[in-house]
Amino acid sequence: MTITSNPAEDRAADSGILPFPMDRAAGCPFDPPPRLQAQQQEKPLVRVRLWDGSTPWLVTRHADQRALLGDPRVSADITRPGYPRSAPSNGRNNISFILMDDPEHARLRRMVTGSFAVKRVQAMRPAVQRIVDDQIDDMLAGPNPVDLVQAFALPVPSLVICELLGVPYDDHDFFQRNSSALVKQSLSVEERTAAHGALLGYLDDLMGEKLARPADDLLSSLATRVKDGELSREEAAQMGVLLLLAGHETTANMIALGTVALLEHPDQLALLRDADDPKVIAAAVEELLRYLNVTHSGRRRVALEDIEIAGEVIRAGEGIVLPNEIANRDPEVFTDPDHLDLERDARRHVAFGFGVHQCLGQPLARLELQVVYSTLYRRVPTLRLATEVEKLPYKHDGAVYGVYELPVAW
Repeated sequence: MTITSNPAEDRAADSGILPFPMDRAAGCPFDPPPRLQAQQQEKPLVRVRLWDGSTPWLVTRHADQRALLGDPRVSADITRPGYPRSAPSNGRNNISFILMDDPEHARLRRMVTGSFAVKRVQAMRPAVQRIVDDQIDDMLAGPNPVDLVQAFALPVPSLVICELLGVPYDDHDFFQRNSSALVKQSLSVEERTAAHGALLGYLDDLMGEKLARPADDLLSSLATRVKDGELSREEAAQMGVLLLLAGHETTANMIALGTVALLEHPDQLALLRDADDPKVIAAAVEELLRYLNVTHSGRRRVALEDIEIAGEVIRAGEGIVLPNEIANRDPEVFTDPDHLDLERDARRHVAFGFGVHQCLGQPLARLELQVVYSTLYRRVPTLRLATEVEKLPYKHDGAVYGVYELPVAW
């Protein structure tokens, strides 16, 4: 495609620019949109048109995404001109350090990194196992059929992140409702702003409690940094919003969507259900993360300098969209990528991103999924869908993909 120095002229002149996001509703609920898959083979770097008329670059190949995500000439700062926003915003909904660049990104991230270190997270395994078993006990003692989302997929990661942060689980209806609204792109700016404001106010109140009566939890450690002048109270509350939101929303959707995928692939479900080797279970989780990808709005960046890549030049100030779901289906990296194969080595997936901004909470997410996937189907071996897979209400309108409801029986 022709690249001009005037983005407005480029948008007007180039009728071949594709819309983004692309429709995935007509295809397999686990697969990227067919147009996105075709684009990866035809022209892996192309301009697309967003909701606001801007035309950032869409990057579809695995190698190109990793190169750009690890390139210091690429910025994650949402306040920079040219940043390709995924939806309208009033500018007040920025979610803490994930939308900042170093050194501020690194300064804030370091304050919580220790809580998500692999060894510390692994020490939580017995507690996570108890939570999973308790939720299964409650589910089996209740109605049959049941909505697995409400009975299991949402409570498990919510209970885990509440325990880690020091958030009262009794408030789960409030923060789950507002978290869901915050990532639902079909809602108005005002509705999403109200949800963010409600969560921010809630975390600010909690921070006040931790300042007065600290406990052994992550929010209390942030409160200590506020007392010491390392962090403002507003920064601490914003970090709390990020951790609470990310700590349950994506994992809950992976639990539910993973269950759908496994029930639709009974041979793969049998491999996981019968496995007792932790390495086999860990590998299965990596493949499910590669195959499913619950973040479907694409990672967003903006170029700080001209960057030559894939035969094109991304100019300074131009936006970049990197959809991880298509990078994880790149046949150059994963053989037969549209096939779910729990025995493949899927560790090179980019479900958690790449580079300095890769997901902070990935050790915890992996742990929860390993415990869930190795426990649920073993304890409920007759688990089955209580409706047709085509009739499930998929989250086509959100930044985090999954199902709104998952009726199951046993």
